[in-house]
Amino acid sequence: MTGRLFGTDGVRGLANRDLTAELALALSASAAHVLGDAGALVVEGARPKAVVGRDPRASGEFLEAAVVAGLASAGIDVLLAGVLPTPAIAFLTERHGASLGVMLSASHNAMPDNGIKFFDSHGFKLPDAIEDAIEARLGEPWDRPVGGDVGRVVALDGAREEYVEHVLDVVQRRLTGLKVVVDCANGAASVVSPEAMRRAGAEVVAIHSSPDGLNINEGCGSTHLEDLTAAVVEHRADVGIAHDGDADRCLAVDAEGRMVDGDQILAILALAMRDRGTLARGTVVATVMSNLGFRLAMQEQGINVVSTAVGDRYVLEEMRSSGYALGGEQSGHVVILDRATTGDGVLTALALLDRMAETGSGLGELAAVMTRLPQVLINVDGVDKSRLAHNADVQAVVSAVEAQLGSSGRVLLRPSGTEALVRVMVEAPTEQAARDGAEAIAAAVRASLSL
Repeated sequence: MTGRLFGTDGVRGLANRDLTAELALALSASAAHVLGDAGALVVEGARPKAVVGRDPRASGEFLEAAVVAGLASAGIDVLLAGVLPTPAIAFLTERHGASLGVMLSASHNAMPDNGIKFFDSHGFKLPDAIEDAIEARLGEPWDRPVGGDVGRVVALDGAREEYVEHVLDVVQRRLTGLKVVVDCANGAASVVSPEAMRRAGAEVVAIHSSPDGLNINEGCGSTHLEDLTAAVVEHRADVGIAHDGDADRCLAVDAEGRMVDGDQILAILALAMRDRGTLARGTVVATVMSNLGFRLAMQEQGINVVSTAVGDRYVLEEMRSSGYALGGEQSGHVVILDRATTGDGVLTALALLDRMAETGSGLGELAAVMTRLPQVLINVDGVDKSRLAHNADVQAVVSAVEAQLGSSGRVLLRPSGTEALVRVMVEAPTEQAARDGAEAIAAAVRASLSL
């Protein structure tokens, strides 16, 4: 791997090529050293411990062994949680008084990829500075514990039950009468999501819930809603729920088979929390990529929207620093901060179902609180970001499109944080207007490449 190892969501790459057993071992040992130096691993009267979990990818088996070896060799006791969603590992880390948590998953990526995510003792993702320190100390010499000072490894019995009980706490009323189809993406939520919904009282049809280590995210889950849409219509269900491979996302489908994205889910939950008096400071946090329709709907409802950079970690940072209770992304990462420390697709799904039960309304009716404006996104490769920022021709086209749209649309010109490309996004009242604006700006950006 080249450049900074840590991206916006841990270390991710092609398993056994980019993300090797050797790297996983070294990263885990280095994390133990860095967090130990920062005092995070100091547990009075006990040896520090870590919770380790994974999604069902085949590569997770050997990478888990490598992570365990790295931690135990650094003197950390390891609690093996097994196959569980990413938010479950974050929750269990704090629940069991662990000094850190480690999750092996590449989220919605295809099966050949994998990733490593670290959590602090409170179940939050590590800040950039700590990740940089972990990376900087890879491969440095260190004093290795011996004898009884090496870490021990045990199974964390009851981990699945603890997590299911935790997410069920968000359900305030029985879901009796609701028929739900849940697409588990053959991933980490294949057992816990259908189980939680059934225990809450819903009738559940689970699809893509038979992981074999190879089929995770394959034509299913939150990035492929076709099977879920068909199943909702076939089974005459009230709602469909889609997770990704590690179940930190939740997208939905209404009874008519129409997609309900993260912005719409966020709007529904914002109104629910406002009505219950739990929406802190009357504010919801979203990224700059959230649909303008979401912002207009929240404005109409008297709810303030605070914007952050793209990435659920930035949403969470703003929530924690400013005391907000709800935030999320269009992709289906939703954070309910008084219930979870990270995006939790199972928790989000249960909160959404609870709102349906509370109001007696269908998902389509609830989602109608906002009208999703047509949004066109064009990626332009090979752009020098520094030159683009000062290119008068590009800025002139952007200004012209913005003037044409007025308050009925929006333009976002954003360099990618991980790739050598620029994203051109335009929202407008019609699909054609959005496409015309995006193509005009993209053409100007491409023209700037020849200057």
